[in-house]
Amino acid sequence: MKTLRIALLGFGNSGKALAELLADKQQEIIETYDCKVIVTAIATGSRGIVLNSEGIDLRRAVSDITENGAFSEGTPGLETGQELLGDGGAEQVLARGDFDVLCELTPLNIKTGQPAIGHIRKAFARDAHVVTANKGPIAWAYRELRDTAAERGLRFYYETTVMDGTPVFNLVEHTLKLCRVQEVSGILNSTTNFVLEEMEKGVPYDEIMRSGREKGFIEADPAMDLEGYDAAAKITALLNVLMDADMTPDQVDRKGIENVTPEQVRALATEGKSLKLLCRGWRENGRVFARVAPEAVEKTEFLATVHGTTSVVTIQTDLMGRLSIVEEEPEILQTAYGVFSDLLRVITE
Repeated sequence: MKTLRIALLGFGNSGKALAELLADKQQEIIETYDCKVIVTAIATGSRGIVLNSEGIDLRRAVSDITENGAFSEGTPGLETGQELLGDGGAEQVLARGDFDVLCELTPLNIKTGQPAIGHIRKAFARDAHVVTANKGPIAWAYRELRDTAAERGLRFYYETTVMDGTPVFNLVEHTLKLCRVQEVSGILNSTTNFVLEEMEKGVPYDEIMRSGREKGFIEADPAMDLEGYDAAAKITALLNVLMDADMTPDQVDRKGIENVTPEQVRALATEGKSLKLLCRGWRENGRVFARVAPEAVEKTEFLATVHGTTSVVTIQTDLMGRLSIVEEEPEILQTAYGVFSDLLRVITE
């Protein structure tokens, strides 16, 4: 029986959910794929690192962080210290960890994609496969990373980077063979979708922010969402993979909803329209262009039915016409499953 050794960079909500999923499915993976999966390294931004080539007790690790905010004293392979804060822990795991696959789960830097891009480069230099949930590398350096992985015979998967675990990239790669993607569009940011809907209902802005934070999908500082940066990174990732765009988020014509007023939203509603932050990418004269901007859509249109934290991506192809993929109100388990499914691809492919 083979063994797959995994390093986790990042142990926040998605990292913990993935760890629980791996623990729950461990025996089933063995029975189905004749492969034992162990996590041999975990890096956190503020709680140190764990290096254990025999395999970390995932249930204990999740319980420790969830209940106590730190790994238990005596955890085999635990290291703490000032030098491990921030990106220091990730660098130590990349230099000293014993792993076959790197799971890049660190927080997104939407302006540069770093340090996640550097993490992936270093993993490839060690001949390790990479699964990333971080959209930064796909938005800022996809072609380079894709080509490096191919040259070294390594797997590089990223299903979770857009719409959590919804199989967008896998759908196109495996079921739309020889189809040419001509256009990509959709509603890709759940925060702005929620905010605009609540505005239309007449909910005060402060109440919208409070409610969204309580539900866990509005950040303490929502500027990256409201100003359209997150949506720009997502449409860039989609276009880089599906249309080989080789573009970066700063090339997107971006306009957020930070200056939209409740009065504007309600005025559109009286006209039978809803305001949505739409992402669009298309090919023109051999180049790929992208735009993120609020647009009014008729309430009878499909996009007007995308409510709350639901997302949708529509793909226009030459042979299969227009396809829409909807993800309804995802939770952290869906994010974890996207990474989990990519890990299964590493095992089977």
